[in-house]
Amino acid sequence: MRAMVLMNHGGNEAFSYRTDWPDPTPGPDDVVLRVRACTLNYHDVFTRNGMPGIKVPMPIIIGIDIAGDIVAVGASVADFKVGDRVLVDPIDRVKGGLTGETYDGGLAEYVRIPAHQLVPLDAAISYADAAALPVAYGTAYRMMIARGKVSAGETVLILGASGGVGTCCVQLAKQAGATVAVCASSDEKLARLAEIGADHLINYATDDFVKASQALFGRARVFQDEGKGVDVVVNFTGGDTWTRSLRVMKRDGRLLTCGATAGYNPPEDIRFIWTFELNVIGSNGWSRQDVIDLLGLVKAGSLKPVLHPERFSLDRAADAMSVLDRRAVMGKVVVEP
Repeated sequence: MRAMVLMNHGGNEAFSYRTDWPDPTPGPDDVVLRVRACTLNYHDVFTRNGMPGIKVPMPIIIGIDIAGDIVAVGASVADFKVGDRVLVDPIDRVKGGLTGETYDGGLAEYVRIPAHQLVPLDAAISYADAAALPVAYGTAYRMMIARGKVSAGETVLILGASGGVGTCCVQLAKQAGATVAVCASSDEKLARLAEIGADHLINYATDDFVKASQALFGRARVFQDEGKGVDVVVNFTGGDTWTRSLRVMKRDGRLLTCGATAGYNPPEDIRFIWTFELNVIGSNGWSRQDVIDLLGLVKAGSLKPVLHPERFSLDRAADAMSVLDRRAVMGKVVVEP
């Protein structure tokens, strides 16, 4: 089969595009999928680069988010059959592991998946829309709804809003009835974010997001309870934005985080946390039910995954990774093997 194989950790030079890679065969509890869409995440970049403390078997086919058709089933599989359209929940919640990190993922024509990781895919939902959901949209759903409890009338500032997680956060916050301000690196991205519901647009490449947010929502004062500042800041970038995010929050505000794409070990200033009684709320991953709920929202038309305008063939998967490297992404990057 055709596959984009990661031979070792490194940059995109570590990929090898193969047309003779062995086809997968199902074990008793597995299925083999014909991959129709694989969407990329920053986690795929981390897997390619190498992550401290995480051993990745090499060579490996990366690509966490997968939707496709079943072409073969193992002898013990009873709930699925050849021809079924399915979405993969990338976390193996039975044996442990993650698709595209501990075993082969979706940057190939075919992939072997344990049947217990499959979620039926309604014919009304496209493969690309489905594949956009688990990692980015599932993570956003858990962070905004289950953990963050964003509600009507609140103000929400979203950093890194143009990626997969960010675009979903915008949509979920608007569905909840919040006023949404977004930060992105270009006017083009901001225009697209306005189309999906963002109320206030901040170009952090040209404007200081702290000053811009304070101009919009005011600045909290130590001895004045005037309700000024932002109710919720969504920050999964970390790095040099972390401490600065604390400066835009109102008293008893909530800082939501589910990652650190710009650095996991930023300097901290805990004076803001105690002075303004701030709440830092972490969110890790998604549940299977989150994925099912998201599929229901997409089918109902109340949620539309934002997909990067350019689609990539399998032989151009390294180019798709480069879009993430350059932070040139708008929504989810789709590879269609």
